[in-house]
Amino acid sequence: MADFSEERQIFTEFLKRKGLKTTRERTALLKEIFSTHKHFDADDLVDRMREMGGQKVSRATVYRTLELLHECGLVGRVRLNEEKYRYERLRKGEHHDHLICTGCGKVMEFAEPRIEELQEEVCRRWDFHPISHAHQIRGLCSICHRKAEKSRPERQQPA
Repeated sequence: MADFSEERQIFTEFLKRKGLKTTRERTALLKEIFSTHKHFDADDLVDRMREMGGQKVSRATVYRTLELLHECGLVGRVRLNEEKYRYERLRKGEHHDHLICTGCGKVMEFAEPRIEELQEEVCRRWDFHPISHAHQIRGLCSICHRKAEKSRPERQQPA
């Protein structure tokens, strides 16, 4: 089981500043999120909580807690479409960007030092002091691309 004591302290202090309590459900959700490094949606998290010993956490609690964790910077989210997000835990010192398949919703992580260097150069040029950034490239994964190619009608050759 991964150690998440630093994240737990950050979340507890964040909740205190907002006048909210550190509940058993919120702590259990935090523990489950930091036990793995996979992208997930809220429904995945509800299912995981129910599978591990029948942990009773309402869907509403999951959504509210994910929003709080995102607000305090412990959980990142990637928008898949108008109404759906995929989430991931964030740890200090870890950084990556995302390739997002608009066909199947798969989220792939990548790290590219040249992109990071270019961003730093742009910020220096504009005397801008960044706090954070999120880089997402949307398109089709290889499987969805092949499916799309197969489903395209043959183009008629001119006579």
